[in-house]
This record gives sequence, C-alpha cells and structure tokens, in this order.
Amino acid sequence: MSTEPLNTQIHNIGYRHYDGPRLGRAYARRSLFSQSLRGAYGLGRSAKSKVLPMLLFVVMCVPALIMVAVAVATKAKDLPLDYTRYAIVLQAVIGLYVASQAPQAVSRDLRFKSVPLYFSRPIERVDYVVAKFAAMTCALFVLTAAPLIVLYVGALLAKLDFTEQTKGFAQGLVSVALLSLLLAGIGLVVSAVTPRRGFGIAAVIAVLTISYGAVSTVQAIADAQDNSGAVSWLGLFSPITLIDGVQTAFLGATSAFPGAHGPSTGQGVVYLLVVLGLIAGSYGLLMRRYRKVGL
Repeated sequence: MSTEPLNTQIHNIGYRHYDGPRLGRAYARRSLFSQSLRGAYGLGRSAKSKVLPMLLFVVMCVPALIMVAVAVATKAKDLPLDYTRYAIVLQAVIGLYVASQAPQAVSRDLRFKSVPLYFSRPIERVDYVVAKFAAMTCALFVLTAAPLIVLYVGALLAKLDFTEQTKGFAQGLVSVALLSLLLAGIGLVVSAVTPRRGFGIAAVIAVLTISYGAVSTVQAIADAQDNSGAVSWLGLFSPITLIDGVQTAFLGATSAFPGAHGPSTGQGVVYLLVVLGLIAGSYGLLMRRYRKVGL
C-alpha cells in the first residue's frame, strides 16, 4: 500500500446564498394557469399547434359576423339568433375544441411523467388541478363569449333596442359561463384517465357526441308519442341539454328540445343542481386522479 500523502485541493466555486424574492405557491399557480391558457390556443407552442384552436375560434365567430351584417343591411328589428341559442347551435365546434385541447392540457404531463416535476416546486395537487380547471374554463369562455360580443356590438350598431339586447347578452354570458365550467370539467376528467392524447380526444368526442345524440333521439321519440313530460326530464342526461334546460328555466331562452318542451322552473332547479353537481364532481375526480400520480 502506498504511503504517499494524497494531493487534495479545495476549490472556491463562488457559491452565494440566494437573497432574491421567493414567489411561492401563488406565483407558481398563476404561472401554470397562464401557461395552460396560452397553450389552449397554441400560444408559445409551434405554429402547427395554433392551427386548430385558432381555426375553431374563427369558425365560432364567422356566423355571428354574418348575422350582424344581415341585421345591419336589412335593418332588422332583431337578431336572427338569440344569444342563449348561439352556443347550442354551434355545439359541434365547441365539442371539437374541448376534445382537442383538454387532452393537450393534461395528457402530455401524464405521458411524459412531468407531473412529479410540478409537485417538486412549491405547488400542491390542489394548485395543479385548480390551475388546469380554471385555464380550460377560461379558454372555453373566450371561445363561446367572443361571438356573443360580436352579436352584441353588431346589434348596437344596427340600433336595436339597447335594453333588450343588453339583457339578452347578459343571459348569454351566464349560459356560456356555465357551459364552459361543465365542459371543462368533463373534458379534463375524461382526458386525465389516459396519458395517450389520441385516446383522450376520441373519448371526449364519444362522451359529448353519443350522449347528446342518444338523448336527442329518445326525446324525439317521446315527443312523437306526445309525452312532453319525458322530453324535459330526458335532458338531464347530456351536458348540452343540461345547459339548454337551465337557460330555458331561468334565462328566458327558447328550448331547443323537440316540440320546445323545455323544463319548468321546478324542473330547472333539478337541472341546475345536476350541472353544479357535475362541476363539483369533476373537480373531485381530478383531485382523486392526481393523488394517485406518484412523486
């Protein structure tokens, strides 16, 4: 064994204690929300990622622009479509947006196992879930509220009744806010089940499309058999018909149900409770899902 002394050296690497601001959980939560909201429209991502969300946004707004142009040109006394009906008519576009962006918000983090990296920062599971839920809700609200703003501004330019248009616009905003919360929750819960974005897209489309198609078909059959009571109750089994029922009962909307057999005020209370229950349930399921994501 060698008895020569070891040649050791101590290097000064210039370590300095950090004295800057420590922004904490609130900053991390706001940053995650901002990043997720921007990502829902492809901002900060590749040009390819911007195409679909921006295209869907344009598709949502173009019919509103056409309606405004027609109202102004013909000096109409009212808009061709009520504010509360706009999102119902364009539900296919909204559903496609949810299907494309909800998996992008959560599936990628699960697939590439980046969720534990979020939790290694001063951020907890509740912060992650709240930020993602809020970002998806806001993205949907932007998508659904923008055409209503176009309709409202156009109605004022066409010199339609200010009070009536303002009331209708406010009712439309309440309706799409509820729709945004509901679809954001459902879309995120379905997407968080699988780390595969393609499977998430297909699952969200299936949930929204099949439920609406099945409910509408059975409602049409019930209406053909003069069973108007069944028509109104069947609307409880689809997200879109749930919102239709709430706005029919409380927001003065005309029901899109077959035969216009929308729910009464009493039934509307049940509709509203189901909507709020689904929103709260979606949040609870997301919290449970992310408790199982290992650190």
